[in-house]
Amino acid sequence: MEMSDKLNALGAGLKSKPFPPGRVKIADALRYLLEQKEFNAITTAEISRQAGVTEALIYKYFKDKRDLLHQVLSEYLEQYCILVQGDLKGIKGALNKLRKLIWSHINVYATNRVFAKILLIEVRSHNDYYHSDTYELVKVYSDVILEILEEGVLNGEIRDDIPARLIRQIILGSIEQVCLTGITFDRTIDPDALTEDICEIVFSGIIPKTIGY
Repeated sequence: MEMSDKLNALGAGLKSKPFPPGRVKIADALRYLLEQKEFNAITTAEISRQAGVTEALIYKYFKDKRDLLHQVLSEYLEQYCILVQGDLKGIKGALNKLRKLIWSHINVYATNRVFAKILLIEVRSHNDYYHSDTYELVKVYSDVILEILEEGVLNGEIRDDIPARLIRQIILGSIEQVCLTGITFDRTIDPDALTEDICEIVFSGIIPKTIGY
């Protein structure tokens, strides 16, 4: 399945799965509490209190507190993947697409700190995350980047002597590293400036010497 088809399927899934009001309240309560404290410091009693529901209802919709965290992250990831699909429409050229994608990625971390906090800090220390449906969504997004890089190699915009998968890891690692301090310590993240810096460094290494950057 092409990446565009996978993203379309995600969009259709979002429209076709309205959640019960109680489940929505529980997820919203966790999001609110994550703005105040770390996940491990949040109890199910606090979540139920914030949501205005019983603790029993939490366990009706979720296996446990960590399952709730994964479900909230899944919703963020689905919404972000659809946003990326819209952002890339009408953009010609692999490098232009990469620049837009890098900006969108940094911008979502800058503007949605709960999403960033869950993805970069809260879930990665547990092995169950890497075997979850949530992680499959991360891989869908990662494959979008790979597809753009492979497009760039085919049309001559990007060097063919550097593995596209390695370039993808460099891009994702760069985004993560420049944003992590801001996310951890709640500091300002400037998407425009950081995108320019990352593109300057990465593009100068992946553009064929005959083209130059």
